Amino acid sequence: MFLNAYHSFDGSVVRISAEQASRFAKEVAGDFNPIHDAEARRFCVPGDLLFALVVGYYGLSERMTFRFRGMVGRDVPLHFPDTDADAFTVTDDQGRAYLEVERAGAGLREAATAEAFVRRYTAFSGRNFPEFLEPLMRNAGMMFNPQRPLVLYDSMAFTLEATPTPGLDMDLDDSTLNVDGKRGEEWLRFRITDGGEAIGAGWKKVVISGLQPWDEEQMSAFIDAYTARRASFRTTD
Repeated sequence: MFLNAYHSFDGSVVRISAEQASRFAKEVAGDFNPIHDAEARRFCVPGDLLFALVVGYYGLSERMTFRFRGMVGRDVPLHFPDTDADAFTVTDDQGRAYLEVERAGAGLREAATAEAFVRRYTAFSGRNFPEFLEPLMRNAGMMFNPQRPLVLYDSMAFTLEATPTPGLDMDLDDSTLNVDGKRGEEWLRFRITDGGEAIGAGWKKVVISGLQPWDEEQMSAFIDAYTARRASFRTTD
């Protein structure tokens, strides 16, 4: 599967190097969050890569929920259990939980459809900044700290009401930002379509820490630098 380039598998242990995780974020998700840069001091593996590996290993189910419980660092040994259970947890050697998964309904193991779902969802997810999050912060009059942006994946879920094909797509349906002091919760609600017909829906929750009053000059400079990094990567890819 195409995910082989973004992790290694040794027996029952999955490892993700900083370089593999960073390439996935940029190449597949279009996510240039600095926390996913291989050289970042507080580096963490993108939640979208963990989501993708679950779908790659276990296939799609009609209903799935993903809850991220910890930041995965470089080369952490991850255990994806060999199970048919409706709920399972991805852990490290010490049993620390990083991802809790729940699934229900019929399983859909067609490889091309699973890959298309991963690619469409992660591309949608990667659009969060600046496309979705920036106008929400602007309207709330708050923003993350441009010197230390902490925008972390909390959870996501989806329900499929029909069997998708590789031609499926995803689009934003609604978005909100709830602010409580220096903490914010962003909710993205999306629809899943296939051939122009709605076949499902889902949501993604993001937690933002260190919120501060909106500063147009600082945020504009951050967005300019962010989009320049993305453009430079696409040019040299």
